[in-house]
Amino acid sequence: MQHQIEFGPSFAWLKVQLAPNEMIQAEAGAMVRQTPGLQMDTRLNAGRNAGFFAKFKAFFAAIARKFLGGETMFVNDFHGPQGGEVVLAPSLSGHIMHQQLDGNRTLFIQASGYLASTGNVDTKLRFGGLKSMIGGEGLVLQECKGTGDVFINSYGGITEIPVNGSFIVDTGHIVAFDGNMNFKLKGVSGGLKSFFFSGEGLVCEFTGQGRVWIQSRNLGALVGWITPHLR
Repeated sequence: MQHQIEFGPSFAWLKVQLAPNEMIQAEAGAMVRQTPGLQMDTRLNAGRNAGFFAKFKAFFAAIARKFLGGETMFVNDFHGPQGGEVVLAPSLSGHIMHQQLDGNRTLFIQASGYLASTGNVDTKLRFGGLKSMIGGEGLVLQECKGTGDVFINSYGGITEIPVNGSFIVDTGHIVAFDGNMNFKLKGVSGGLKSFFFSGEGLVCEFTGQGRVWIQSRNLGALVGWITPHLR
């Protein structure tokens, strides 16, 4: 599948050229334009399993992803017998990153960062634990496995951090990380005073050897800045 990432790193979109009967799955609402003749199928954001009980389970999985993961409840599959072009863009201004899965690799993505995937990539929701629900900057993840391409969007630019040992980052700046990395959430150093008044919230400590991708801006910080101006 041919693809181009244009207008990055500030206002990137993804342009994909589909061969006949190739398919790309995208977040609902991400489509900018498409070639006439391409078909779009909408389904619950919880896998392609058939059967009544599988669909029943998929419905509740989609609800969980909507309210806990910051995602839409539905995804769109684009395909067509003649192929064609589709352009996708995330909701926030920032960059788009491409990662390829070979069947052996696992990739964790901050749930709101998932844009699209191809091939046989399977995703499921993972939580960072109770602390992530309390901290206001929760770590709700999509675990991606299988074979195919994954496209990830950020708020701001993306930088890759190679880790060999320990690495600490604010949860609001995490985009993705290799599945072989160990991670745990904790408060910033300095005790309760720092946790409540420093404005830093929770951090994630990674250990092991692998890669972490972080974004240059924090959506939670943007929301915090805008909220007082809406009152």
